[in-house]
Amino acid sequence: MARALEFTITHRLEGALARTGVIETPHGRIETPAFIPVGTKATLKSLTPEQLESTGAQAVLANAYHLYLRPGPQIIDNAGGLGAFMNWPRPTFTDSGGFQVMSLGAGFKKVIDMDGHDPDYKTKKEKLAHIDNDGVTFKSHLDGSYHRFTPEISMQIQHGIGADITFAFDELTTLYHDYNYQVESLEHRTHPWAVRSLAEHQRLNAERSHRPPQALFGVIQGANYEDLRRKSAQFLGAMDFDGYGLGGALEKSRIGEITRWMCEELPEDRPRHMLGISEPDDIFDCIENGADTFDCVSPARVGRNGALYTRHGRINIQRQEFKEDYRPFDETCDCYTCTHYSRAYLSHLFRAKELLANTLATIHNERFIVKLVDDIRASIADGSFFEFKEAFLHDYYSK
Repeated sequence: MARALEFTITHRLEGALARTGVIETPHGRIETPAFIPVGTKATLKSLTPEQLESTGAQAVLANAYHLYLRPGPQIIDNAGGLGAFMNWPRPTFTDSGGFQVMSLGAGFKKVIDMDGHDPDYKTKKEKLAHIDNDGVTFKSHLDGSYHRFTPEISMQIQHGIGADITFAFDELTTLYHDYNYQVESLEHRTHPWAVRSLAEHQRLNAERSHRPPQALFGVIQGANYEDLRRKSAQFLGAMDFDGYGLGGALEKSRIGEITRWMCEELPEDRPRHMLGISEPDDIFDCIENGADTFDCVSPARVGRNGALYTRHGRINIQRQEFKEDYRPFDETCDCYTCTHYSRAYLSHLFRAKELLANTLATIHNERFIVKLVDDIRASIADGSFFEFKEAFLHDYYSK
């Protein structure tokens, strides 16, 4: 059976773990490092696939949990897979659904704590998920019905959705879980679930020969603990995964250091995907320490709230000063929004609560982050990475 993914390293950066490369999938190539926009429910909110493609996006990531609940993986499979269903001709990713399922255990939005120990949120809301060593039972946020995810079920869902790159089912712990809990989680859930995910993935690839083969990334956990991160990377790195997800809770101030721990232990010839990263300083730190691809909902989400990226940081386009500012939002940006519309018009759309505001802001923000990572890739290739990093971050955070 043909391999689902091929990865070729094209440049390495002297003095760091950064590299450029090419991921080959059945639906095209991804030049790395690359930012992968998130189309949670088989769409990036407010954009058509053609508008998303115009941002330079090379791939899109959808969410297995949401697509499992609605419309269901069988409907997507019958349509020919995720790309055909959403009219996206390029590579696709799906996460395992674990993040959303685990977050239900906290009973409060995106707080990821199965025991509800987050001191910042005093809530009596019902916990909607319960974990055991075999899987997670959870209540749908849509209709209250009960469901269960195990590693096997997660893989079956992701194969039905049909993305080129999928992720093993894992337990996402939090920084509020102590060291002993992190050890227990790795030994009794994340690592055994990786073994089970890989076995089911391989079975499904063989069984579903009418579809292109899918790749599977193992997900490394271990919070802020160096020994656990390295141990998890060693354990998963010895398995026949196509690549690796760098996941879990970690302190922002240590993101580069923790990324390096993992990447130093992983096989050189497999791509590494950082889950949920999009802030410029985090992107630079993770790439410098060995990460290849990233995904995050943040550029689109903050854009829909009127926060637009510039080389000098994010700007709230609804501020009074922009009401009669007829210049392009960013004269240095080549996106559709900046080449066609003024700051005054964007400000008006947000103030008037017009839906077009979401579209134009999202186009710009996605293009900004995609192009930033493209420029980082070019700087690795020509050896100017450290100079580019210093100059960009100085401008972006010097407000």
